Amino acid sequence: MMLLTGLQETVFMVALSSLLSYLIGIPLGILLIVTDKDGIQPNGIINTVLGIIINLMRSVPFIIMLLAALPLTRFIVRTTLGPKAVVVPLVLAAAPYIARMVESSLKEVGAGVVEAAKSMGASNFQIVRKVMLPEAKPSLLMGAAISITTILGYSTMAGFVGGGGLGTLAINYGYYRYQTDVMLVTVVVLVIIVQLIQESFLWMARHADKRAR
Repeated sequence: MMLLTGLQETVFMVALSSLLSYLIGIPLGILLIVTDKDGIQPNGIINTVLGIIINLMRSVPFIIMLLAALPLTRFIVRTTLGPKAVVVPLVLAAAPYIARMVESSLKEVGAGVVEAAKSMGASNFQIVRKVMLPEAKPSLLMGAAISITTILGYSTMAGFVGGGGLGTLAINYGYYRYQTDVMLVTVVVLVIIVQLIQESFLWMARHADKRAR
């Protein structure tokens, strides 16, 4: 029963955090690539400022982010305990990471493809939506697998501050009460979840890759 509850809380945290992080991270990643010196709308000021902010956010260890975000967490969800509270620092930590992953994936799109779209009169928005994102889809999916498993890893650290999920189960029973069987089962479940995420996104990336057809 405890394992099932922990699993449900972990899935909730990871799913909601991943969704919100991508809603923030994708636009940021697109803005980084578009405003790059070789982008379709270069803007050094925006690119530099945004890059610095993202790098600063990424450099903060998650356990520190978890503690530093407590006032914001309390303001948004009215509590600092439980799975809902963990979503706030998870998004703060994951969104900048995802932005860089998206930027890296979009950089793989050939310049010739973008130039061809420009020559046909496509707007910047059309180039991003109809050319860059579809062309980068396999890489974006592989990046999603890495990002979501990273968020899963972050979520287990939240157990130290009563965040719930499998992390709390492993710490409260496996660590503090020396119940190694609980710790072992928790680790096995986490490994299975990671494998499911990796294989699912790998399968989607293979099917999205036109070169593999």
